[in-house]
Amino acid sequence: MRMFKKPRIVVSKCLEFEPCRYDGAKIKSDAVSKLMDSAELIPVCPEVEIGLSTPRESIRIIESGDEERLVLPSGKEDLTDQMKSFSDSFLTNLRDVDGFILKGRSPSCGIFDTKVYAGYEKSPVIKKSAGIFAKKVIDHFPDAVIEDDGRLRNFSIREHFLTRIYTLSEFRDTKSRGDLESLNRFHARNKYLFLSYHPKLLKDAGRIIANYEKRSKEEIYSSYEAVLGTMMKKKPKFTSNINVCQHILSFFKGELSVREKEHFLYLLQQYSERRIPLSNLTSILKSWVYRFEREYLFNQSYFEPYPESLIEITDSGKGRNY
Repeated sequence: MRMFKKPRIVVSKCLEFEPCRYDGAKIKSDAVSKLMDSAELIPVCPEVEIGLSTPRESIRIIESGDEERLVLPSGKEDLTDQMKSFSDSFLTNLRDVDGFILKGRSPSCGIFDTKVYAGYEKSPVIKKSAGIFAKKVIDHFPDAVIEDDGRLRNFSIREHFLTRIYTLSEFRDTKSRGDLESLNRFHARNKYLFLSYHPKLLKDAGRIIANYEKRSKEEIYSSYEAVLGTMMKKKPKFTSNINVCQHILSFFKGELSVREKEHFLYLLQQYSERRIPLSNLTSILKSWVYRFEREYLFNQSYFEPYPESLIEITDSGKGRNY
């Protein structure tokens, strides 16, 4: 079982922490609840931080000219500058953050699905956008892993989020050491995970570590970090996972019986037809890693990219593309 560094994640405080939603509610989030023992969570409620009470009148975003403004509809009070000022101050003082889990649809924290109204009271919704705090998060941390509570109910999205969060947290720890040996170990440990994400950028990362240009350690880490962020932006394609499984299978040439190999290739075909989940393949490969004592594969993050305690029983059989 792998040992994981706890990632640092900023979380909307109304998600499992305090009843600070506008209506005085605390919102249930299984994703946040499970992370409490496995991550360092930093709760924040931007609306309370700018002085709004709980419960309170629901605030909204309106379009005013070419701007989006955060307002209290009944009193026609504009809260935009207060929210922007708090957001800049809070985010500027954050250190070593790996990601954010924000409340979806919120006028402060919504990432992309916040309603924008034509005006104050009794006006129509004209579009959807990001909340004021969420926009500042994206400005300050353009490469951070950012998700909302609603999307994290989806297995595939949640798996991608957790994989990125724990990989970036491990890289942050590696970077704090600053030596090239640690970076080499990080790269080797994540080789097959990175191969599943982006084979070309895996090669680019390898060339950076090889350091043919004789650059400084600081330059190497900076270049590697940029490639890593780009490499893990999008979820792996299922065809990439087939490629990875075939690579790992090659470690056991000559040691598997004909029937074992035929059965695995049959399952690989089933996966390619979206009939079974990836876990059916990785569990078999992992058993062979232990059976044949393949040292290089023991610590490959591909088999366990985040703590197993974060997997739900209901996740079994889901995420067929990943």
